[in-house]
Amino acid sequence: MARPARIYIAAAEASGDMLGAELIDALRRLDPKTEIAGMGGAEMARRGVVSTFDISQLSVFGMLDGLRIVKLVHERADEAAEAAVQFGADAAVLIDSWGFMLRLAWKLEARAPDMTRIKYVAPQVFAARRGRAKVLARHVDHLLAIHPFDAEYFEPHGLKTTFVGNPALARNLSGDGAGLRQRHGIAPDEEVLLMLFGSRRGELGRLFAPFAAAAGRLRQARPQTRLVTALAPSIAAQAREMIAAEPAFADLVVVEACERLDAFHAADAALACSGTVTLELARLGVPTIAAYRLGWITWAVAHFVLMKAKYISLVNIAADEMLIPEYVQMDCTGDRLAGAAYALLEDARGREALSERLREVTQGMAGEGADPAAAAARKVLELVRARRRAMGG
Repeated sequence: MARPARIYIAAAEASGDMLGAELIDALRRLDPKTEIAGMGGAEMARRGVVSTFDISQLSVFGMLDGLRIVKLVHERADEAAEAAVQFGADAAVLIDSWGFMLRLAWKLEARAPDMTRIKYVAPQVFAARRGRAKVLARHVDHLLAIHPFDAEYFEPHGLKTTFVGNPALARNLSGDGAGLRQRHGIAPDEEVLLMLFGSRRGELGRLFAPFAAAAGRLRQARPQTRLVTALAPSIAAQAREMIAAEPAFADLVVVEACERLDAFHAADAALACSGTVTLELARLGVPTIAAYRLGWITWAVAHFVLMKAKYISLVNIAADEMLIPEYVQMDCTGDRLAGAAYALLEDARGREALSERLREVTQGMAGEGADPAAAAARKVLELVRARRRAMGG
């Protein structure tokens, strides 16, 4: 009797941890005997897949941030590769996180060349760094893509690609906005602006000051507006300390991570770190302002050399229209963020029309609405079976 499939799943930041957790659930639904090990965060740990180290130490963005932890990245990639080999994995699923996962792929390739290496979520070469497609094709065996247009960038380099769909467009985003308001003393008719600092420490560090400045200006201009934040577990402890020391956030309502979706449903508008969360908010029709800052050297290289897309938000890219105002780098100031939030909050009719447009665009992005995690799991198991056939097992 053939032994069960063994899958090693690696996630290095909060969004990847959620993808990993959903993949674990789907694999177990398809084949309950599947054996799974890996590295990840709290969501994967809740499924019994516990990392031997804290992945938040790897959650950085930008060249300088990456250079500061390059030794740690190699050490952790070594540790993960050894764990996958010791586990006897048939396949390793490497989720997002380009820099870390590329190094992990190299190490797996050297230590266990027969192990199938699967990249889940392509680097966004449609926006920047087209050369990454060729690099990835040399070091992994298959790509699970979340955008229908990814294949055209990777398959010309010989990397077989399967479009599974974007999990952020398939997740259950139901929540209880009224319940959150009641629990935190916010009246049903009070105006709520949701402020989201991101899930990386670098994002928190770079966005905290402009968000605080925006909050201070909004407290003066619109004292009736209630400010609410839901903190990602990866930054929660540090963020709480910073918030406690910031007078502009004296009235900020800080809710637990488990109340995140309730906060989304309670919001009239949002100011958020650009990323997956802006896509989730768009699905719910929450008018959102996206903000982002990089280190200056990284920004200069990205802006003047690498960037190919007009926008940084997937919703804007899909719509080819600035539905989510983007305030990046030098534009990401307290004055500009406060002005944008003020304009949104002042225009109730405009918010309603924008809300409908956001829902329309994200519904179109979702396509047929199949379950991306299930599609990914089916492909992973198919690749494991193909590997075993090829090896005569």
